[in-house]
Amino acid sequence: MPIRIDATDRKIMAELQRDASQSLDEIATRVGSSKTPVWNRIRKLREAGVIGRQTVELDAEALGFEATFFVLIRTSEHEAGWQAAFLKALHDRPEVQEAHRLAGDIDYILKVRVKNARAYDAFYQALISEVRVHNVTALLSMEELKSTTMLPLDV
Repeated sequence: MPIRIDATDRKIMAELQRDASQSLDEIATRVGSSKTPVWNRIRKLREAGVIGRQTVELDAEALGFEATFFVLIRTSEHEAGWQAAFLKALHDRPEVQEAHRLAGDIDYILKVRVKNARAYDAFYQALISEVRVHNVTALLSMEELKSTTMLPLDV
């Protein structure tokens, strides 16, 4: 049975997206409720799978990861064995922050975060040694203009 999400749930989720390290008291104050009902709603949303794991956001550039590449991949391989090997290669590489299967001329797009172009080349060489691809195009991001994981909850 699908979970019903009301305006208060949306406000709570918006606050958690903004800063999940807030105390229950802070969240309750911001959404106009008290601590126990907020806790019960958060628990309900977690149990329903609406709220997943909590993580911390690290500053990639401060840690030396200065290059972001968007990698466009075309392949002529589409059988299950190739797909399994490709997925394993992606999951085995922490440089891959996102991977999407696309409709259209490009089969896959990857977001790859590395320290520099040399590190990207090492990633690329390792990837193509494990899976056959027809064509790979790497696009270097010159500047990140916006990046967020926050969903527009319309609160």
